[in-house]
Amino acid sequence: MHTVKELLREKGHQVWTIAPQATVYEALELMAAKNSGSLVVVEHGDVAGVFTERDYARKGILQGRSSKTTSVAELMTTDVLYVSPDDTIENCMALMTNKRLRHLPVMENGKLAGVVSIGDIVKVVISEREFTIRELERYITGGHSSIA
Repeated sequence: MHTVKELLREKGHQVWTIAPQATVYEALELMAAKNSGSLVVVEHGDVAGVFTERDYARKGILQGRSSKTTSVAELMTTDVLYVSPDDTIENCMALMTNKRLRHLPVMENGKLAGVVSIGDIVKVVISEREFTIRELERYITGGHSSIA
């Protein structure tokens, strides 16, 4: 069973952040430049929220707000759910599915340690299943297994 810590070791701990007073336009520019669907909103070193493409679409565009004059704070999600490095991938998947989230900040000792996306989680699950299938095929055909 893989953990968030293992996932971050492979993917890296890079987190794209923005200040709550930044404009939505600035946030969208950063998201486009970094090919990211979300930004963690940080104020005075603390996580204040998460801003996502979904926030922009539902709270910005559909409400007729201008991205150049609206602050990130006005549209961001402030009820931030997060995971720890010791959480399992399965726990992340359950949380993301139940709460309809695509991004989860990773917090360690009160500090932002990374972000995991639903894409990251799916890659790990697929990799685990492919490994299991290969090992079962080796077992069935009498090959040597890498499982101890």
